[in-house]
Order: sequence, then structure tokens, then C-alpha cells
Amino acid sequence: MYNKKFVAAVAQISPVYPLNCEATIEKAGEYISRAAKEGAKLIIFPECFLPAYPNWSIDLSNPKQWADNLLELTNNSVCADGAEINKFRTLARQHGIFIVLGFNERVKLYDGVLYNSLAFISAEGELLHVHRKLFPSNREKVFHRRGSGETLKVVDSGIGRIGGLICYEHLQPLLKYSLIAQGEQIHCASWPGWPNYKDGRTNKHVIDAASRAHALEGQNFVLVSSIYVPPQEAEKAGFGNANWTYFGGSGIINPNGEYIVGPLYDCEDILYGEIDYNLITLRKTAIDTTGRDARWNIINLNLKGRSEHPIEPVTKFQTKDKDGIEGQKLRSLEEISAKLQEISDNLESIKKT
Repeated sequence: MYNKKFVAAVAQISPVYPLNCEATIEKAGEYISRAAKEGAKLIIFPECFLPAYPNWSIDLSNPKQWADNLLELTNNSVCADGAEINKFRTLARQHGIFIVLGFNERVKLYDGVLYNSLAFISAEGELLHVHRKLFPSNREKVFHRRGSGETLKVVDSGIGRIGGLICYEHLQPLLKYSLIAQGEQIHCASWPGWPNYKDGRTNKHVIDAASRAHALEGQNFVLVSSIYVPPQEAEKAGFGNANWTYFGGSGIINPNGEYIVGPLYDCEDILYGEIDYNLITLRKTAIDTTGRDARWNIINLNLKGRSEHPIEPVTKFQTKDKDGIEGQKLRSLEEISAKLQEISDNLESIKKT
């Protein structure tokens, strides 16, 4: 059984520019140390924090610049089982703190493939899970490959049941429901914290509304971590055609949809809030999505967790859906084949006699 109460932290900080993976890890380590000294048992970092969120677009008048920027991003990105993530595992173990990290994930086998990912690292330093964003949003499609359903997972950690989604995944109701249905208690909402558009549009209200809605719908705690980039850091980046209106928007929200702390705008800092599991139970007296108010016999979610691979070995009578119609057909063929073989053997036996 988990402790009923503990302190959680959300980091609203900027990566180090120009892109520098090692320096960004060192900066993150300082924030992790600070949070641990304040008694935090969990800390979450923003979307694509390592090495940075790709906030530039393709400039058709200068396409090579976009390609060069993407090359630099890829060269500073990391593998889930690589030395860089292992450094976070060491930090988690040293400070006894659970870490949720947004990062650009490289794939060793395929050059150029990047995922928009969240790593879940236990206080013992174990990499428990990596969630890959299923639907890269808008222009992200030219940077990131789509993830698979197998990464929609809630991890049962030593401090609670923890899940997470990235940015506009929070506008996909079925993705949220897939985590709520797994008994999620703490939801880690990882955002880029931008942009404010020149015409007055902004993502501030989107981050706020989507994050608070998830707390209300799931009767859980939502930890929102967004990036804020100081103007002096943006000047060092060197990316052409990039939007630098990062505003943050981090905070911690209780199951009533209320901010315990935050939202924080326009500065770097760590926010702390108390997670009290009794508040989940109290909220469920009014609405209980996974209990009294659940009707899974009427509405349920079919979650297909198979990952995508370019090469799949196929054996005789193998099917991807062994319990479906095709699987039943193949089993019937196998049974018929076996029966025909039995009849043939009997006929041969009769001939010999």
C-alpha cells in the first residue's frame, strides 16, 4: 500500500542552447537535487526537454536550413537504453526520487527515426516504461514518428499508479480513457509551453483546460510540466524560422480540477504540491469513472498494443489475430487437414489388409 501523502514536483525549465545534451542533463541534475532536498518523491520534466522541443518550421525558401537543424536535433537526441538516460537512472537512485522525462528518442537500428517520448524512471533507478507519442501534432509530423498502442500504460510504482501523455494527446479522449481505465492516480502531462501567436492566439488556455479536464474526468492528480525559454537563451539557439514565445504554464492540479500550485508563467522554477490520495476517494463520492459510474458492459475500449515492425517472421497457419475470424478459419483448416490425414492413413491400412 502506498503512503497516503507525499510531495511532488514539476520542473519548468529551459534546455541549454545552442543544443547541448550533456549541459542540459547537468542542469536537470541540479533541479532533481533541489527537488529531493525539498522532500519531493516525484519530479516531471517537459515535452522533448532533452535536448529541446523542435519549434522551427520548414522554410521553403531555405529548405537546407531546416534539414541542418533536424540533423543537429537528431545528433543531440538519445536512445532509451543509452548512456544519457542511464544518467537519469543514476540520479533517481542517488536522490531516491521518481523521474518522468520528456525526450527526443533515437532508434539505434534506423538512422533518422525520432520519437517524442516520456521515460518513467523509478526511485530505485529502474526504467519502468517509455511512452511514445501516438499522434505527433500538426508540424511535428515532419520530426517524429508515430508511437504504438503498447506504450499507453500506467506503471504501478512504489508511490502510486502513474501514467502520462504528451501535449495534444490530451485532446484525444480515448487516449486519456485508456489510462483512466487502468486506475491512474497520478497523471504526468508533458507540454512544450508555447506558442503565443502574433495574431493573438495562444495555447495557454488549451494547456489549462485540457489538464484540468483530465483531473476531473479521471478523478486523479495531474502534474503539468511545460518549457519556458528565457529570451537570452533563445538568442543562443541559432535556429532559423523558430518561434520563441515559450510561456510555461506548469502546475499541479487536484482531483477537483483545482490548482494546488500554479499555473506558472514566464520564468524558470520548480513547483511543489502535496499529493493526498484521500482527495481521490473523496472526489469519487461525486463521480467515479472506474467504479459506480462505469458501464463497461455498454462502453469499453479495445486497446491494441502491438508495436509496428518492418519485418515479421511468418510460419504456417500463423495469424496476427489468433482469436478472430481469420484465426478460427486457420484452426478449422488445420483440423480438416489432420482429419484428411487420418482418413488417408486408415485407407492405406485397409489396403494392406
